[in-house]
Amino acid sequence: MDPRAFVRVSVGALGLRIPVAPKATRSGVHELSSPCLCEVRLKGFPAQTASVPLVTPSAGGPDLHSIAARFYLEEADLCKLSSPACFQSSQAYLEIVIFTGRQGCHLGSSGSKQIGTFRLQVGPEWGEGKAVQLHNGWTSIGKSKAKGGGPGAELHLRIRIEPDPRYIFQFEDETASSPQIVQLQGNVRQPIFSCKFSRDRGCRSRVSQLDSTASGWSSSQNSDKDSERRERKGWLVMIHDLSGSAVAAASIVTPFVPSTGSDCVSRSNPGAWLILRPDSSGVDTWQPWGRLEAWREQGAKDCIGCRFQLVAEGGALAGVSNGIVISETRINAHKGGEFLIDTSKVTLSESPIPSPHSSGDFAFNFGLQLLGGFVMNCHVQGEGKSSKPMVQLAMRHITCVEDAAIFMALTAAVDLSIEACKPFSRKMRRCIRN
Repeated sequence: MDPRAFVRVSVGALGLRIPVAPKATRSGVHELSSPCLCEVRLKGFPAQTASVPLVTPSAGGPDLHSIAARFYLEEADLCKLSSPACFQSSQAYLEIVIFTGRQGCHLGSSGSKQIGTFRLQVGPEWGEGKAVQLHNGWTSIGKSKAKGGGPGAELHLRIRIEPDPRYIFQFEDETASSPQIVQLQGNVRQPIFSCKFSRDRGCRSRVSQLDSTASGWSSSQNSDKDSERRERKGWLVMIHDLSGSAVAAASIVTPFVPSTGSDCVSRSNPGAWLILRPDSSGVDTWQPWGRLEAWREQGAKDCIGCRFQLVAEGGALAGVSNGIVISETRINAHKGGEFLIDTSKVTLSESPIPSPHSSGDFAFNFGLQLLGGFVMNCHVQGEGKSSKPMVQLAMRHITCVEDAAIFMALTAAVDLSIEACKPFSRKMRRCIRN
């Protein structure tokens, strides 16, 4: 499998100091009454907001390992940034605007006050495919407003660009239509996997040990027709490689049912999938790798909530008793959207994340200390739309085809959850109904 070139731009090690007259404070550093924040901007991408800690002689220096913002650029993005005509500007910049204000208070609002701005021009080195440190250290971001001027606020930051290639896959049809899955390599669409969807409980024999493995996460097998109309269960997706061998699976283990007095699956009682990989100890035995929960949130924006956590070897939850949640995403129920695993966007413990095919000691190169941000994303459509999910995987987490397969099973579960969380007063798509 050949990856597509991507560049990761990281902004971190932030710190702020605002010199004042020595008589003003003991430390000679301005003591702000409100926190400092920044907006990190790159044209063509949503702005990212992060806190900026004040650096004082007593507090020590900035955290050199912290990351405030990350941007991921593919070749087309770099071409746009290097083309001034795209933005009616002579140059493109990475811009960091520092301001005071409460968390959630954006620049320009009544509760914010701009302190200064740092700009870094986008240069040709961004597209050379090499790791480069573009800036590291202190820089002035404005003059003092005190009488006579003098040095003003100073910002400490580190900006790095690094190659971060990705594999890109697409389901060639709706998940429930059992499509092929192809890898996109330029204009070439290379078949890699096939996807088999079924509601036939007989197919569950391939994962028959699931109930005992899943530590109580078993699915209901009630066949009563009235109950069936109020439950969505028994869905199974098998991912096969080109030789026909099953290499990953996703199975509903907690039925999708409407909450009491409602027509929808609620956050308090979500449906759930187990994402499974073959156990190396036997041909027809499986091990859970992850658990995906999904529900519907109704309000101003009708959306599908998805929470994904990892499962340790043998079915016990990895790390701590309630598991390691590495993604919680909301997808617009009508327009669709993106499910994302990016460890820079969630608070995680120090426990390592197991590879899809690691042993119980998790020694594989999939630990949190090595993840460094983006893991995968998938784009799915909303209700009533033909969804052909698109998947991106960070190459550094994929050592073999089977590693990629487990993320295809996860993508299938996310896509089918859009349908599983549809209000029960509405009919499901024909390809899903028995």
